[in-house]
Amino acid sequence: MTDHRAAVRANAQYLRQVRPIDPEEISSYIDGEPHPAVVRQLLREQATDLDLLERADGTFVPVADEPVPPQSLDRNPITAFPARYATRLEDELVERYGVNWHEGPTGDVLRSTLRRLKAQYLERQDVTYDEDVAAAYAIYHLPGYYAAMQYVLEDLTARGLLGRSLRVLDIGAGVGGPALGLCDYLPDGALLEYHAVEPGDGAAYLEALLEETGRNVHPTVHRRPVESFEPPSGEDGTVGGFDLVCLCNVLSELEDPETVLRQALEWTAPDGTLLAMAPADKNASIELRRLERAVEDTTVTPAGLTGGTESEENDSGGEENTDTRTVTVYGPTVRLWQGERPTDRGWSFDVRPDLDVPAFQANLDEVGDGDTAGEFVNVDVQFSYALFRLDGTRHIDHTLEGTGQAKMAEMDRHVTDRVDLTAAKLSHSLSETGARRGHGPAPNPVFKISDGSEAVDHYAVLTAETDLNRPLVDAAYGALLSFENVLVLWNDDEGAYNLVVDDETIVDRLA
Repeated sequence: MTDHRAAVRANAQYLRQVRPIDPEEISSYIDGEPHPAVVRQLLREQATDLDLLERADGTFVPVADEPVPPQSLDRNPITAFPARYATRLEDELVERYGVNWHEGPTGDVLRSTLRRLKAQYLERQDVTYDEDVAAAYAIYHLPGYYAAMQYVLEDLTARGLLGRSLRVLDIGAGVGGPALGLCDYLPDGALLEYHAVEPGDGAAYLEALLEETGRNVHPTVHRRPVESFEPPSGEDGTVGGFDLVCLCNVLSELEDPETVLRQALEWTAPDGTLLAMAPADKNASIELRRLERAVEDTTVTPAGLTGGTESEENDSGGEENTDTRTVTVYGPTVRLWQGERPTDRGWSFDVRPDLDVPAFQANLDEVGDGDTAGEFVNVDVQFSYALFRLDGTRHIDHTLEGTGQAKMAEMDRHVTDRVDLTAAKLSHSLSETGARRGHGPAPNPVFKISDGSEAVDHYAVLTAETDLNRPLVDAAYGALLSFENVLVLWNDDEGAYNLVVDDETIVDRLA
């Protein structure tokens, strides 16, 4: 069969400047007039190189040169795991375990596997992802990870940092929760070249579920460990150069996560983003912050700047190599004081509304032992994350130098005093909800806050809510707040500072 690839490409490059690209029209321009279906397939194969979107009518058009808009998930939260993915997952379970996969011996195997998986995770043991573990993992984690990914992407789209033509590397992609969340977050006019690195049995579920995504998602699953992975080159020959690199819920499972994180940063495009996500539990979240601080301010040579040929004149008149870039923490943690970096334990996580219980979780849960109701249901959306950039961009670009405000690194000077300060809100309320369980009155709401200089934890404790301090409650995770006339106390039991927000305190949300 004649390879018409070059002719199709040449015609597409010309027509994209003129009108929508019709495979039938291109067919008529090529010697031998290949069938339009052949032309359409060749266009699909080259769509990411040519930045072409396939439309519902079968024609192709260039991707718009504008960023992905925010989806306003604060006002319109995600409520459920999409039915098409849930149905496909159940189809895969039926194929592997039979129609009644959740009953009898197969159901018992999946339940015992899930119990063992959770116990191994809590005990920080290594997990081998065989077929049963992959199935149990998909049943339990797909919905929450699907939603978490989309909430994190809001941070980037709020600043216009996610383009409509997107090249993504997903390291440790697992069964595909974050991948599906990414695909559904992107608008219809977006083009996604998606590369997944997943050596485990979860790759089979990932490949199946990706078949349910849109026509402009072009996935490749690399079934190998990240340590032996070599990323494909882009159209310009650059190895790597990904607009978004994801390490979602995998760093805690790697033998040398810091080395993998540094390598992943080098695969990130100079104007791209690296996302590291972890479960909200104490160990995983604190380990994520340790890694964040380990790579911050270090230099890497990102894809697209290699070769040692780029240089610019520095202030002293000599030449300075610009092949390296400094790693910046984009968010959600902040750095509000020049030269200061946090050294507290760093346990910080976001919490979003629960999802509806999907049928596949309900089915596995209903036939379990009567005393374990809810054991196999997981609709919580709680996650820790860190976003890194190589161009110096931060989600909150704000400095407190010269403001006269209290610095958390020096909070011991202000104990029992009232001070003014500015900090990011890095938790939802951490207080117990005993009142709702009939165990007495609810304690005061408590929120972790940070200005990026602290060596120990700081918490804003709301003892009297007023119209003037209500922004502390209403502000989203990661929001920047100013506190006026807050009382500083030392909490000896927790080894932390309590910043008391009462009826004398004013809290404002800063842009």
